[in-house]
Amino acid sequence: MDGFVIFLGIVVLGFVAWILVGSRRRQAKRMEESAEEEAGLSTVRDLFEAETGYHAPLADFHVHGEEARVIFDVPLPAEDDPVLNDLLIDEAVEVVRQKRHSLPIDDVAYIVVLAGRGEPREVGRSQLPAIGVLPPAAERLGLSFTKIAHDPFATSFDEDETDHTVTYDTKSDVPPDQLTPLFEELKIPRGLDRGLRATGVDPTVMSGPDFVLALLRMFGYGVSERPLPGSYMALKDGVSTFILTDAYQSGDHPELEESVVRRFLGDFDSSGADRGMMLTDKYSPFLIHQIEINQPKVRFITRERVQRFIDSMALG
Repeated sequence: MDGFVIFLGIVVLGFVAWILVGSRRRQAKRMEESAEEEAGLSTVRDLFEAETGYHAPLADFHVHGEEARVIFDVPLPAEDDPVLNDLLIDEAVEVVRQKRHSLPIDDVAYIVVLAGRGEPREVGRSQLPAIGVLPPAAERLGLSFTKIAHDPFATSFDEDETDHTVTYDTKSDVPPDQLTPLFEELKIPRGLDRGLRATGVDPTVMSGPDFVLALLRMFGYGVSERPLPGSYMALKDGVSTFILTDAYQSGDHPELEESVVRRFLGDFDSSGADRGMMLTDKYSPFLIHQIEINQPKVRFITRERVQRFIDSMALG
């Protein structure tokens, strides 16, 4: 009996030692990863930093005489859009406000704004209140939808109103030919069109995943690219969302493949995120309904669901 007690004590001590060694190894690994991140070696890249998250992408900036010329890399619509132009003019003022610390604007009287892909064109100009003096900074709502539209990502997935008793958002007769551009099947409100363009996304050529990622940015989510190809993590208000994208390419099967669905579920389970989102501009297979019923923390935004997703924003 005494021998058994001694043996049991040795086993317990060995198990405790094994736990301590494993804990120390994990702690050392976390410290090593933290040091790598601080050194800029992290494999996670922030796509939408504070520097660019709510701003039109800047292509060039220079001062020439009394003009500060700001060029934005944004896709302009075929017809002139005065509202979009005004948004870009406001953005240009903020660019000059930021750049004045590194490039003197003492002689600047006008801010000239150019935009467009390929050959930029002038979309407007702003006269300063006085030479070298910028107007006061205004409240910035132009490139953010957080206060002017319903955030379609805010509702918990297990609290949304998706009706899984009907099949209206699956495609029973998937077309055999190549899919048409997503833009041709959508009704995009003018305000959303402007917002997309102002953040550098061309609605006429965007993929479904690009569209939703742009919306996340405009609704204030921090989005980081993950090491797994096509995957991201979105964070807002302490809620993390794992995202896997599968954009349609010419020659692809037009329906989301079951293997990709399984990969998404597996990657989400191992991500540690609060919820998961699959983004694609392909049609959805019927199996996603049962998956969403059984796993209320995941959602699929597929081709036939994108329009309803836009409508839920209640943006005119």
